[in-house]
This record gives sequence, C-alpha cells and structure tokens, in this order.
Amino acid sequence: MTRRAVVVGTGHYLPERVVENAEFEKTLDTSDEWIRARSGIERRHFAAEGETTSSMATAAAKAALDDAGLTADDIDAIVLATSTADLTFPSAATMVQAQLGMTRGFAFDVQAVCAGFVYALCNASALIASGQADRVLVIGAETFSRIMDWSDRSTCVLFGDGAGALILEAQTGAGTSDDRGILSTDLNSDGRYKDLLYVDGGVSTQSTGHLRMQGNQVFRHAVEKLAKTATTALERAGLDAKDVDWIVPHQANIRIIQGTAKKMGLSMDNVVVTVQDHGNTSAASIPLALSVGKERGQIKPGDLIVTEAIGGGLAWGAVVLRW
Repeated sequence: MTRRAVVVGTGHYLPERVVENAEFEKTLDTSDEWIRARSGIERRHFAAEGETTSSMATAAAKAALDDAGLTADDIDAIVLATSTADLTFPSAATMVQAQLGMTRGFAFDVQAVCAGFVYALCNASALIASGQADRVLVIGAETFSRIMDWSDRSTCVLFGDGAGALILEAQTGAGTSDDRGILSTDLNSDGRYKDLLYVDGGVSTQSTGHLRMQGNQVFRHAVEKLAKTATTALERAGLDAKDVDWIVPHQANIRIIQGTAKKMGLSMDNVVVTVQDHGNTSAASIPLALSVGKERGQIKPGDLIVTEAIGGGLAWGAVVLRW
C-alpha cells in the first residue's frame, strides 16, 4: 500500500476590481484587440488598497476548508507559493496561519515565481508521503499588480491578482496509477536564464523594482519545456498523454497553452482555460484554474490531471494527479 496526497477541497478568491483590456487604452499605445491576439487575455482582477497576498490567500483557504468540510484545526501544515509576499519576513504562510486561527502545525512559503504552485504541490506531497503531515493546505497567491511598470505595454497588460487553494489529505492507495492523489512530479530549473524574466529590485539591492520580461524568449522556452516536463511526469507514473483527462496549465498566455497541448498531442477540449478572465496570476493561476474547473463541472472524481508551469529562474515542472 502507498500513502498518497489526495485533493479533498478547493477554493479561490479574486479581488472585486475587474480591469478590462479597454482600460489600458487610456494610458498606453495598445488595444483590446492587440492584447487578446497576443495573449488571449480579456480582463484581470487587481487587488484593492489594503488587500494583500496573505488576505487573499486566507480567503481562498477558507473556501477550500469549507469545500472539504474541515476547519483550521484539521490542518497540519500550510505551504504557500508566492513571489509577492506582504513583507520580507515573516512568511505570508504564517500570516495565513494566524488569520485562520490555526495554532498548531507549521507554515512556510515557496518561491518559484509562476512555477511556484507546482513546487508547493511537490513539497506538500513529500510531507504527506513521509508522514510529516496528514493534511496540508497548499495555496498560490499573488499581487503582481504591485510590481508592474505601467509604462511597459508588453508586460503590464498580462498580469492579475488572485489566490487559489487545495487541501491535500493522506489516503492509502494500491501504489498504481489508478490511485487517487498525486502520482508523480517533475521539477527543473536553470539559473542561466535569469535575465529572461525577473524583477529588477529586491531587499539586498534596496529597491522594490518592476517585472521585466523578454516575452519572445520566454515563449520559446515555455512550449518545449512544459511539454517535456509533463511527458516526463506522466512516464514516471506509468502513463502517457492518451490517459490524460485534463491539462490544467499555468495560465500565462493562450498561445503557450495551445502550443503545449499540441506538442503533447492533446486537444484544447482537454485543457482547462481561465486566462481570458484572470490574466497571468503567476503562482495562483493553477489552483485558481483547478477550483474554477471543478466549479464549472469540468473536473470530476477519478479524472487524470496534469498541471505544468514555467516561471522566472527559469524554473518549471509538472504534477500528475488523479482527482
């Protein structure tokens, strides 16, 4: 028998403010048509003044707890993926822990930019497989609107704010690919590509900085690396693309999503897409899409799901799980 990390609850949160593409036409040389054609994005949500990564993460966590029929006292650990934590320290995860009223267990952040939630899932799965925790709250939350250069039309129109959460619970499986839960993972990074996607500031440089991206280069790496990591993760689970019910990708750009699905030999009918409504919410995009996909009735118990993401670092990876 094998100890598996099984999804038992999902939830998400989006700020009230919805920003349509047309709003950028007032200040930038851009248009709704230009943005849609290059990214598939139609709108995104921006956090309100005083709204933070931890407050959005807490709202998503509460929704996931409600969905699972659990309370904060039932959770052993929180793993929060973010690149936009409220403070340099302590971690946003411990802030969520406090806001949930959770006084036991442990909490920590994971930072792998847009690949952060995949990294968080891998860590949470390992905690459960090793017996360190029985239930882990895994969250992705970002306020990327706070690090945008609003004069850079190539980047500022792409990103949005939000949070998504899953609860993973230890359950026993037969050790086969028919088990529910996380079946396999694959993580990668290559620091030589730092200059393709980064923020030009930070604590040790004593500046806040703004997001900088070489979009064409990121696109070139993304399709190849995402398809490869997804295929590797499937092979580790003894599966292949024909077994997949849903790809739930990082929602960065519709062309990347389409290119990855095509390279894997899968139809877009097998892809959960939310990028049009949320933009790129970085580490929040996969849990947001999982929660929305479940809410829509797309994702059902027993479905085989592949999640994959690539972000600054470059860092990328994939997780195969059965719902």
